[in-house]
Amino acid sequence: MNDTRPVIAQVLHKLYIAGAEVLAAGLARKLVDRYRFVFLCLDEIGPLGEQLAGEGFDVLHLHRQPGVDWPIAWRLGRRIKQYGVDLLHAHQYTPFFWSALSRLPRAQPPIIFTEHGRHYPDQRKVKRVLANKVLLRGGDCVIAVGQFVKQALVHNEGIADQRIEVIYNGVDPAPLDAQQAVKARVEVRDEFNLATDQPVVLQVARFHPVKDHATSIRAFAHMTSQIPNACLLLAGEGQKRSESQALAKQLGVANGVRFLGERDDVSRLMAAADLFVLSSLSEGISLTLLEAMAAQLPIAATDVGGNREVIAGGESGLLSPRGDDRALSTNLVALLDDRDRRAAMGRAGRQRLLEHFTQQQMHDQYAGLFERLIGRYSNVSASQRRSPP
Repeated sequence: MNDTRPVIAQVLHKLYIAGAEVLAAGLARKLVDRYRFVFLCLDEIGPLGEQLAGEGFDVLHLHRQPGVDWPIAWRLGRRIKQYGVDLLHAHQYTPFFWSALSRLPRAQPPIIFTEHGRHYPDQRKVKRVLANKVLLRGGDCVIAVGQFVKQALVHNEGIADQRIEVIYNGVDPAPLDAQQAVKARVEVRDEFNLATDQPVVLQVARFHPVKDHATSIRAFAHMTSQIPNACLLLAGEGQKRSESQALAKQLGVANGVRFLGERDDVSRLMAAADLFVLSSLSEGISLTLLEAMAAQLPIAATDVGGNREVIAGGESGLLSPRGDDRALSTNLVALLDDRDRRAAMGRAGRQRLLEHFTQQQMHDQYAGLFERLIGRYSNVSASQRRSPP
């Protein structure tokens, strides 16, 4: 029997467990009854891609070569034709660039370009501004995950304000119920040999320069002069892990900093922690901040990017300047020293999440966008779509 669902191709660098990738996977899992999703990975399939393939999704590796790999536009275009793609959803700028190039000189299929975050430092490049005027077509849509990201697209990419819609990232507000959270707190603390009342700070982020783990480790080292039995849990993998481990040893806090590696039980880690920290140099709308809010964890984070949109400063968390480990340490100590304040901030953060950042809200907005754009793309009928061999 022919599959008559419209086909959406999600184009990404690779499918690792990170913000943009998790969002793309969640959309496909949520809307699979309405749309057929294909994942086109420029650089690597990745562990999340393997999971999706195991669930029955088509996940393809396009083998982008180092440098400017012009033939990848042709390879991408071939897959678009093969699958009869009705809509391209490109996550981040490079996937958008190659998606747009793959359809030249045609204007179809339409593209959704979702910008999840910005590099640091973020600079305007005239060549990209000019290219965007050619690559973006009338039927395309640009999505920013927050107001900060939207303004960056306007100022640094030259995209008109009225062309950009904001769809906030969202997470499941109840990954664990109260009983599960209590159980997880005991189990995780037992796993890491942590006392019931030991202060635990958690950071979940890939070890990438933009996440600036050095600032959180230095802040933790300052903090231990006042709270010597505190523990810092760092969940994630990446190129800066070994450097971060060396820094913890150099600062004399290696015993208090635990490097957990990649974890698929973040909600359990949240349940075991007393406080969440994020020391990034730049952020869009961080999913891990939202997950901390869902778990009613107070937050100490850097005042960068979209963090101020997520965190109501002084109500659900405390913000400090990027790279300022002393200021971050002061905020960590202030929160760990005041249980009642932490509890109040945790409740306020969860309420803010429910109002603005739930996964259901995000999925509903994307579903409406998919329906609108595919509805316009009416010149491709179900009978014209080709099924892959």
